[in-house]
Parts: sequence; structure tokens; C-alpha cells
Amino acid sequence: MKCTGRSARYKRARRRRNRIVCMMTIFLMLLCFTAAGLCYIQLNNKKEEHLAAEYESSHYNKALYRGSLYSADLCVAAEDVSMENAPSTDTLKAAALFDVDGRNTDFAYKIHEKMYPASLTKLMTALVAFDSGADLSETVVVSSNADSGRFALDEQTCGIKEGDQLSLESLLYGLLVYSGNDNAVAIAEHVGGSVDKFAEMMNAKAQEIMATDSHFVNPNGLHNENHYTTAYDIYLIFNECIKNDKFMEIIQADSYEADVKRADGSNIIIKWEPTSYYALGEAELPKSGKIIGGKTGTTLKAGNCLVLLDESDSGKPFISIVMGAETKEILYQDMTALIEGIPDGE
Repeated sequence: MKCTGRSARYKRARRRRNRIVCMMTIFLMLLCFTAAGLCYIQLNNKKEEHLAAEYESSHYNKALYRGSLYSADLCVAAEDVSMENAPSTDTLKAAALFDVDGRNTDFAYKIHEKMYPASLTKLMTALVAFDSGADLSETVVVSSNADSGRFALDEQTCGIKEGDQLSLESLLYGLLVYSGNDNAVAIAEHVGGSVDKFAEMMNAKAQEIMATDSHFVNPNGLHNENHYTTAYDIYLIFNECIKNDKFMEIIQADSYEADVKRADGSNIIIKWEPTSYYALGEAELPKSGKIIGGKTGTTLKAGNCLVLLDESDSGKPFISIVMGAETKEILYQDMTALIEGIPDGE
């Protein structure tokens, strides 16, 4: 009987051990499965994060997406900025004074309101032409679309004719110095293939430099309801232009003589002079500061417009803009007030 009792207890103990071993085995298996699942989730998350990073890098690494970083090197203003001795706002439509190196807006009035740019458009035309990588020594053959005879008598032209041959550089001088509408079309067709395709290039460039309140349909600024900008966008465009050495050379020219080969094989020289009243001596220069160069623009709907690169008495660069002035007299009066309003010591 004693042996039988020990045998029963032994069997019961053995069964308990077996159950414990079985439970431990199940527990270990569950632990392994859990660990494997966690590893899988972690690896999958890392893969998704990697794919997300790749997607963001390829789809969002654009100038518009980098707006806050891009604007770090720019003058900004969300609203009007006052300045001592500023132009009177009684007749002012839009105007601004920007400290280029200091990245400061010294004066701003309605700089984000929609305006028609007139020939200030040609700043973007020049910018796209420079950025296209085209060789400025290339010979351009003037098409019938760019013939000066196709433009109205009151529209500014450089006098080029269908079949004329001249360099792209000469066309740019006529575009910026004399503001030729015919030259603008010749440049657009040469660089973009057509005016429409060139306008697409202009709008793409505007988006790239954050001039998002602008839209262009032609390279010369002849009036169109869908062709507009703002004073602030003109600052952005002009600020890009002055980074180009050739642009700086052109806007400081007193005049330019273009060597043109006519369709009949003869050669002529066409001379172009600036349109700014300051350059022509028809407006009194500001008593302080120095004008380096710039661009004019005038149409009935746009009014009188002017953007200038100036220097303070200490040599610091400023960009001054007046748009929509009712008369030339008011335009230059307001521009002079802006330049003379550059703070002392700047």
C-alpha cells in the first residue's frame, strides 16, 4: 500500500510538472510571436517614414514650400509702413521703399493691391531671357509679329522691322533702355518659341520667386485684364534682376547704338535713349541719394510707373517703387520724396 501511494503522488507531481512545462512553452511562444510582431511593425514604420521622406523631398522641395526660408533674404511687409516725409497718400496709388542689404521695408503703401504693370513687365521679360541660358551674342531674326509697324502709333517701339537681324543683347538694351514693345516680342519668340509659351515661362518664374500675385499674358505690358501684378511683386522681380551683371550694365547705360542688318542686306545703326525723366534731365534729381537705374512703364489703365535702384549717401542700395501715378509730374514728385526719405545714416 505504501508503494502504491508513492506511485500515485509521483504521477500527480509529474502531471503538474508537465502542465507547468506546457504553460511555459506556450508563454515563450507567445512572447516570441509578440516580439516578432513588434519588430515587423517597427520595420514597417521605418519603411513608411522613409517613403514619406522620399515623397516630401521630391514633391515639396519647391520655392513655394520653402516660403519662410526664401523670405529670410527679402524685405517683407504685411501692411502699410509709414515713413517721415513720405509722399502724400492723397494721390498715391501704390509705393514702397526697400532697404536691400538691411532687408527692411522703410515705406509701404498698398503694396499688395492688384495693379497693372505696363512696361514694368519688361523686367520679367529680361529676367526670363537671362535665366534661359541663351547666348546674348546669338543673332535674332525679327518676325512679322515683332515688326514695329504692327504696333499702334502711341505704343513705344524700337523701330525694328521684319527680317532684321540683330543680337539678343541688342534687343535687351532696346527692351530696358528704350522700352521697345517690338523688342519684347522678338525676345519672347526667340527664347520661348512663341509669345504664349514665353508668357508661361514668365508665370513659372513669378511662382519661383514668390511673386504669386502676378500673372502675365505678354512680354511687353500692353494692357490686358489678365495681366497684372503688385508693387511688392515688382520689388521681388526687380530684386532678382539686379543680381545679374548684364542687367546692371544695361540699366546704367546713357544710350545704346544697335547694329542692325536689314532684310535687304544693308546695315544700319539704331540709337536708343532712356525713357526716365531723371536720365533725360526732365525731372529734378533728388537732393540726397543717388539713382543707379531702373525701369519706367505707362499705359492709360496702369498710369505712370517707375522702379529704381538707388544708393543712400553712404552707398547702401535701396529699391524705390511708385505705381499708378496719374501724371508724370506726380510720379517723379513721389519718387523724389521716397529717395529723399531714406533715413539718415542709411
